[in-house]
Amino acid sequence: MTDRNHLLVHGGTFAAVGDGGDITAGRGGHLPAGLFVRDGRHLSRWQLTVDGAVAEVLTPVADGGDGARCVLVPRGGRNEPPAYTLFREQAVGDGSFVEALRVVGNRPVPTTVRLALTVDADFADQFELRSDHRTYAKLGVVRSRQVLDDGLEFSYRRGAWRSCTTITADPAPDAVEETGTGARRLLWTLQLPAHGTAELTLRVMARPHGEKRALRVPRSPRSVTERRLAEEERFLEGVAFPTGWPELAAACARGLADLAALQVPARGPDGEELRVPAAGAPWFLTLLGRDALLTSLFTLPYRPRPAADTLLALAATQAGEDGAAPVAQPGKIVHEVRHGELAHFGQVPYARYYGSVDATPLFLVLLGAYVEQTGDTGLAVRLQPHARAAVTWMLDHGGLTSRGYLVYRADRGGLANQNWKDSPGAICSADGTRPAGPVMAAGAQGYAYDALRRTAWLARTVWHDEVYAALLEQAAADLRDRFQRDFWMPEHDFPALALDGAGRRVDALASDAGHLLWSGLLDKEYGEQVGRRLLEPDFFSGWGVRTLAAGQPAYHPLSYHRGSVWPHDNALIALGLARYGLHDEARAVAGALVDAATAGGHRLPEVLAGYGRDTHAEPVPYPHACLREARSAAAPLALLTAVGAVGVLSPA
Repeated sequence: MTDRNHLLVHGGTFAAVGDGGDITAGRGGHLPAGLFVRDGRHLSRWQLTVDGAVAEVLTPVADGGDGARCVLVPRGGRNEPPAYTLFREQAVGDGSFVEALRVVGNRPVPTTVRLALTVDADFADQFELRSDHRTYAKLGVVRSRQVLDDGLEFSYRRGAWRSCTTITADPAPDAVEETGTGARRLLWTLQLPAHGTAELTLRVMARPHGEKRALRVPRSPRSVTERRLAEEERFLEGVAFPTGWPELAAACARGLADLAALQVPARGPDGEELRVPAAGAPWFLTLLGRDALLTSLFTLPYRPRPAADTLLALAATQAGEDGAAPVAQPGKIVHEVRHGELAHFGQVPYARYYGSVDATPLFLVLLGAYVEQTGDTGLAVRLQPHARAAVTWMLDHGGLTSRGYLVYRADRGGLANQNWKDSPGAICSADGTRPAGPVMAAGAQGYAYDALRRTAWLARTVWHDEVYAALLEQAAADLRDRFQRDFWMPEHDFPALALDGAGRRVDALASDAGHLLWSGLLDKEYGEQVGRRLLEPDFFSGWGVRTLAAGQPAYHPLSYHRGSVWPHDNALIALGLARYGLHDEARAVAGALVDAATAGGHRLPEVLAGYGRDTHAEPVPYPHACLREARSAAAPLALLTAVGAVGVLSPA
C-alpha cells in the first residue's frame, strides 16, 4: 500500500497525516505532512512504533472533516494472529491536535506492549515547503526542547518572533529519549490483561507568534467531532435542498460542511471578532479578498451573515496611504493576508498584499447584493466611507478614468497577473504569447460595471445622494459602450481575454467571457452568442467549461489556468447563462459539475484537469489542487441559484 497524506481541517488549523496516522514530514509535494497553524508547521514528526516497528495498517485513514480514524496491528508472520489491535483516532481543533489511542488485547493471557512516539516541531513556514523548492535565510534562530512532567515543549525564537508547541500525554510517558536529530521519543510500556484494553490520550497545543486568545486543547477527538457536527448543523440550518435532484442536494450539504471547517477568525473595523471563509487548504488557509467575496456571493441567498463578516473584515484591511504594503493604494481591497514567519520578516510580500485588480469591485458587488438580499441598510451606512473609497480607487488608481478600464501591472515581488487567473502565463493570446505592458482583463471590467451600478443603487436608496448615483450610472453606461467596442472580436463573435498596454486585443478564447454574463456587461445579442459558444465541445469538457478552449496552441489540459476546469468559474458561468435566459445551457453546466462532485464524494476540488468526458469516464484531478476550497465548496449553492428559476430537477 502506498502511504499518502490525508487532510484534517478546522478553522485556521490543518493537519496532514499518513494512512496510519503518522506525520513524517518532507519538503514539497502536493500536501506537506504536519500540523500547521497560521502558516507555521507546529508538528513535523509524529510517528508511532509498537514493539520496535511501524505497525501494519489494516484500515487506513479516511479523508474527511477535522478527524481521522485508522486500525493498526503489530507486524507478524502470515499465520501469526496479532496479539493486539490498535485503534487510532485523531482530530484537529483551533490551534490544537488530539489523539486517542486504544490498544485492545486479542489473547486470553496478559500481553506487554511497548509503544514509542517520535515527535518533532521544525516550525517551518509553509512557503518553505512548496514544490518550487525555494529557500529562505533564517538567521539567529534559537530552538529549545523541554521535558515536562507529562510531555514535551518545543520552542522557536527568531528575534522577537516566538512560537511553541506543547505536547501532553495521559498517562505520562515512562521515559523521554533523545534521538540525535532534535526529535524526541516518548516511551510507554503497557500491560494488557487477558483480552484487556489500555488507552492513551495525547494533546498538542500550538501557540503561534502573536496569538493572544486563550486556547484550550480538546479533551478528545470525539469532543472535536461533536463540536464540528454542531457547527455544520448551524451552517445547514434554514437551507432548503432540492428534493428532485439528490446529487445537487448532497453537493450543497458537503459544501456547507466544508465551509464550516474553513471559517477562520478575523477582526472588523472596530476590532469586533468575525469569522470569514479561508480560501482553501492546504496552501491558502487564510483570508484572500477575492475568494472570500465570491464565496460569500454564492452563499448569500442561503446564509447572509457570512457576507456581512466578510465585508467588515475587508473594510478593516482596506488600504489607506500609498506604500503602506506591497501594491497598496488608497481604497484598494486586500488580496491576501498572511501571519507566518516569512511574511512577518518581509521575506514574502503577503503579510498584507494588495495585488488584485478585482477584489475592490467585488467588495462593492457584495455590499450591494447583501443590502438588496437582506434589507440591512445599517451595514451600508456604516460602510459608506469604505465603499466610496473603493469607487475612488477604481476611478483613479484603478484606471477607469485615465485608461477607460481597470488595469493592473505586473508586480516583480509578487504576482504578475492580478485577476482571478493569476498564474504567470494565464493571460495570453491564442498562441500563448503574453501581453506587453499593463493588462486590462475582461472579467474585471464586468465586475467594475456591476460594482458601479450596485453602488449607484446604494447611493440613491440608502445614502440619498442622487448626484453621486447619477455619476456612477453614467460611468457604468460609458464602460459598457467602450467595452463592446474595444473587446469584441468580430472574427470570433467573442470578447477578447484582455487588452494589452497598447490597447491591442489578447485574442485567446477563454472562460472569462462567462463572467461578463454574470455581471451583465454584454448586450443581449452578444451575451446569447457567448453563452452558446461556451457550450461547444472545444470549451465544454463534459465536466464543465474549460478556462481556455481546446484547439488553441496555448491550451493545455493540465495547465492551472489554460485549459483546466474550475468549479467556481463554472458557477459564475451558470449564473450568467441564467441571467441571459439560457436556462438549458445553465442546467448543462450545473449537471456537469454535479456529476463531477458525485464522482468525488460530493465534493468539488479547487480545479480539475481539462480532459474531456468523451474520453475519460471520471474527472481527472489536477495534481496541485487545494483539497478543500471555499469557492468550490460554495459553488453548488450558486448552481442551485442558477437553476432554481426553472425548477430544481435532476437533468434527464
